Amino acid sequence: MNPDLKYRRVMLKLSGESMGTHDGYPIDPLEAEKVARKICDVHALGAEVAVVIGAGNLWRGTAGLARGMDRTTADHMGMLGTVMNALALMDAIERSGVTVRVQTAIEMRAVAEPYIRRRAIRHLEKGRIVIFGGGTGNPYFSTDTAAVLRAMEMEADLVIKATKVDGVYDKDPHQHMDAVKYDSLTFMEAISGRLEVMDSTALTMCMDNDMPLMVLDLWHEDELRRAILGEEVGTLVHN
Repeated sequence: MNPDLKYRRVMLKLSGESMGTHDGYPIDPLEAEKVARKICDVHALGAEVAVVIGAGNLWRGTAGLARGMDRTTADHMGMLGTVMNALALMDAIERSGVTVRVQTAIEMRAVAEPYIRRRAIRHLEKGRIVIFGGGTGNPYFSTDTAAVLRAMEMEADLVIKATKVDGVYDKDPHQHMDAVKYDSLTFMEAISGRLEVMDSTALTMCMDNDMPLMVLDLWHEDELRRAILGEEVGTLVHN
């Protein structure tokens, strides 16, 4: 293990939009390669990396609900979308020469392993990157909640929510020039302030289980690497 690492095992939560292009192409292998390079860079430091990815580039359940769709059906469609993204990211990471495994909460053995906690931990211990698809396997739970759940099951040291914003602000920095960034927050402050960090279920799970959460800009140069090394980047949410 690299003695310079502050966090030995991390859970990286990615948005589905990180896999697509700005002109609306939902999954672009070139964009997936960019994400893969950042993950492999951290892996090369000696960190054990697990990943949960959303499906907002492919499907948003809220759009279906607005048109009368059944919530459970809409959520199951979203879970399947996360598996598509997981496979695309797996392919990009493998092309970088790093061994990776995809495990899914909904069994589909032809394309991925079923989620088995002890097997996933063993993959991490052997230096493999593990991508978890299918959310929690249950409707009504977001991929944010899935990331926190898997982080706790993997006994991770940190959950990293990688976004296109360099941390948590008191209001949308894209719309308000006077938005103030937080370097550090407590979970209670994030929940009571209704700050857009993660959904309340995920935040409460982090708080109750003392799982620190870092929000950072995935696309900022070396920010992910610096976070693993313990440098002050993004916003740290903790107890």
